[in-house]
Amino acid sequence: MASLDEEGFSFSDHSHRRFNPLTGSWVLCSPHRAKRPWLGQVEEAAREQRPAHDPACFLCPGNKRATGTTNDCYTSTYVFPNDYAAVHAEQPDCSADSLALVAGENASSDLFRVESARGQCSVICFSPRHDLTLPELGLDEICQIIRTWQSVYHELSANSGIAYIQIFENKGAAMGCSNPHPHGQVWALSVVPSEPAKEIESLKAYRQAHMSANPNACLLCAYVSAEEGNAAAGEQSSRLVLQNKSFVALVPFWATWPFETMIVAKHHIASIADLCEPKIADLAEIMQGLTCRYDNLFQCSFPYSMGLHQAPTATHPDAACCHLHMHFYPPLLRSATVRKFLVGFEMMAEPQRDLTAEQAASRLRAQSPTHYKS
Repeated sequence: MASLDEEGFSFSDHSHRRFNPLTGSWVLCSPHRAKRPWLGQVEEAAREQRPAHDPACFLCPGNKRATGTTNDCYTSTYVFPNDYAAVHAEQPDCSADSLALVAGENASSDLFRVESARGQCSVICFSPRHDLTLPELGLDEICQIIRTWQSVYHELSANSGIAYIQIFENKGAAMGCSNPHPHGQVWALSVVPSEPAKEIESLKAYRQAHMSANPNACLLCAYVSAEEGNAAAGEQSSRLVLQNKSFVALVPFWATWPFETMIVAKHHIASIADLCEPKIADLAEIMQGLTCRYDNLFQCSFPYSMGLHQAPTATHPDAACCHLHMHFYPPLLRSATVRKFLVGFEMMAEPQRDLTAEQAASRLRAQSPTHYKS
């Protein structure tokens, strides 16, 4: 990206807003603020050494969990019901009388609305090894994680009480992870939650707006194609981090978090259920390559929240409009100990970032594909 246009505007120096077509929201970019001194909170760098098996860990093979249940002596991925699930399959509906107890007898239905939320939650241990994280696993092990996601997605899609399946991972204490053993979660709900619902509406609206030219028009297909073109045009305009035949990892033009990325399927794929073995291998390669670059950036176990967005279920009526992608939201900003906070203006007005998406992508591309611990 050229440093200055004809009128002297610089994307690297001047404030501007960027639009997120997936959610219909804006983010304020203030690249000049990256130069300000930092005297705020400093995190503890995640560089601790852990044993391959921790007898005190609730997730290690053969150990007892907090509820007293004993884990299987698993040797690969391991799935079990979350002992402290956020939602449950069976519970009573919230009646008008129940609502009146908290909202008042004459509460307006326009102002006080409640609906029962049902579902189920599971934990997926990525590996029996307590001391490894996703970028340190082998490609075969990551492929097995993806196959496990497929299996869980298939099983839950067949459940008539499930309308949405969210697969995600919180990595690191900075992202609220309560156990360092490599694991993710699956929350399946009776409704489609707010964030993916916004994305699905945007994907449907884009298809509708472009249907006359292409009845299968897809916002993310078009976006990936545009970003590949930007990368071919030159390094300065590129937001791509790495790619292979099936997937691309990039810093989205509208990123909020400093080193936020997306992994997006290059071709229109509705969900992980549609991945064949070669595409599973390609996704594993991209996941390993991206998370390895994350760790190498600050020479630490890089924290993030990661989640898959795809068709809510395999049988959802809007499944054909959905496009498989993964969001990575890492909090670190300047170093292993300085993180970004969404506070003040960002809570009251709209998200704001200092580092531009192009600068973040350039720094990630510059990292070695070999993990720093190797």
